[in-house]
Amino acid sequence: MSEATAVAKKPTNWAHEIWQLFLLVLAVLAVHSLVAKPFFIPSGSMLPSLLIGDRLIVSKFPYGYSYLSPSINILPEIPGRIFGRLPERGDVAVIKAPRDKVDYIKRVIGLPGDTVQMKNGQLWLNGAPVSRVRVADTEIPVSPNSDCVSPIDARFRTTNAAGEPVCKLPTYRETMPGGRSYLTLDLADTPQDNTDPMIVPEGHIFLMGDNRDNSEDSRFDPLIGGLGMLPIENLVGRAEFLTFSLDGSTSLNPTTWVSALRQGRFFKTIE
Repeated sequence: MSEATAVAKKPTNWAHEIWQLFLLVLAVLAVHSLVAKPFFIPSGSMLPSLLIGDRLIVSKFPYGYSYLSPSINILPEIPGRIFGRLPERGDVAVIKAPRDKVDYIKRVIGLPGDTVQMKNGQLWLNGAPVSRVRVADTEIPVSPNSDCVSPIDARFRTTNAAGEPVCKLPTYRETMPGGRSYLTLDLADTPQDNTDPMIVPEGHIFLMGDNRDNSEDSRFDPLIGGLGMLPIENLVGRAEFLTFSLDGSTSLNPTTWVSALRQGRFFKTIE
């Protein structure tokens, strides 16, 4: 047999290949569970800070870990957190809703012992009003996933100077006592604009969406679709920065994958 004769191909070791694949999946789950994971914004409850179609990164370690930290819910319900640390007021956090363990994203408003109340659309914290200043309206270009057609915000659909359809939404800058500042929307007079004083129990936090009239949050009991006072075990992680954002116009045509990208929302820190 000459040297040019092909050497017989070594048979595939399928047990080894499956083991390598298992280790890869395990590594991905470990990163998702302990370090960071991607997150997609499916609703307008955090407008104007976060738009429908935003993609962002959530870090898992700032608040420690609980039985809900793994990407797959396989652990029994265990109270408390390992390496636990409370969030800061104003943090944007991803949490697990108490009623169904689905991921939500909201802003941390109250910590254990705080008294939270809404009066005529203004946030009050521990008996004092939180600074709230009217700023320029937020203009969001109308797109397939952002069309401001709900009963509350439909009246804010208009056109900009170029004649393009936009959602022009009344906006306020809210500043926490510690200095954390962010934008909120106040679109209408709604029942959730006025609440009784709510004291945050030990081991819980109080969250709200920045879109104050379109958010299922701690102002509402979980039995009617809200979050209620959220146990600290239900904290998943802290939203850090946007990676990119899509306006909902993508299709099977590859050119739409680029045209659907929103400009100015690449690797942007979340306020």
